[in-house]
Order: sequence, then C-alpha cells, then structure tokens
Amino acid sequence: MLTHHRKPVCLSLISTDLPVWSVVETAGTLYQKDTDRFHLLLTAPPLISCEVASFQSPQDTLPQTKSNVYAPTSPRILWLEISPYRVIMTMQGNAQVSYRHFWEQGVYGISRFWLPAESLQPNYPIRLRNFTSSLSLTGHPLPEHLRVEYELWAEKVQLGRYVLNLEIKH
Repeated sequence: MLTHHRKPVCLSLISTDLPVWSVVETAGTLYQKDTDRFHLLLTAPPLISCEVASFQSPQDTLPQTKSNVYAPTSPRILWLEISPYRVIMTMQGNAQVSYRHFWEQGVYGISRFWLPAESLQPNYPIRLRNFTSSLSLTGHPLPEHLRVEYELWAEKVQLGRYVLNLEIKH
C-alpha cells in the first residue's frame, strides 16, 4: 500500500529552556506505507559554512580573518518515518552535519550526529540519548500534526528540553 502525496509542510524545533528555535517551511512528499505508517521526505535549506580565521605565518600574533562563505550545491534530505508509536528522523546530505533521532514515548532513544570529516580518518557518530516524554500524531486517514516533546542527554548531563512540531497541510 504505497501511495504518495505532495503537501506543504512546516517543521519546527524549539527548546523550552535554551535559545534554540528553527523553522523549515517547504513542500514534502508523504508516502503511506501502511494504514498508520508514513514516510515524509523534505528538502531542507542548506547550512551555510564559513571559515572565520587563520594564521598566515608563525610571526603573526593575531589571526587573519577570512570570509570564505559558501552554500553547498547539493540539497540536504530530511526523512521522517512516522507512526502513532514512534518517529525516526534522519538528515543527510552535502557532507555537512548529518543526524538520526529515534523517539518513542516513555523510552530513552538514541540521537546520533555525524560531523564533516576533513581527513581520511573514519567518521564515527556522536551518540546522545533522548527521553521522549510525549509523542502525539493526529489526522486521519493522513497525518496532519505531529508533536514530540523530549529531553536530550549526554551521559548524566541534560542538554535541554525540546519540542518538535510537524504540520502537514492537506
């Protein structure tokens, strides 16, 4: 039962205790995998990279500022696997930061982040835990609103509380 629909989407991530806020409004492709399982593919805007400073010679005491700002040419793909019980969100693309989050209500899930590799060393992920306090999915037969409330943890240090909101306009 694979059907797909092109829909306007608004995805936001807000921290309830840190100054973190991000919103992406774009078109997404919603694939229905089963009666209550969906995949949503989005193209996210590129992250802009920039080099800030460098030393030109050993005699320099202050770094020389550069402004090598560039926007990568390939898109970043955001893929959400959605059901009423769990959500998996994966960001991939253009050799920048990639991540994968697993959320399930009342469960400590895993969040992995891959940073760009500037050497030939293997690129191992940074692994964090998240605790999902609330996960709700509304809309029938197609999802209209997803809300995930979670805490992000590194060992015993809490890295903030977050709310992920997804609105799919039909």
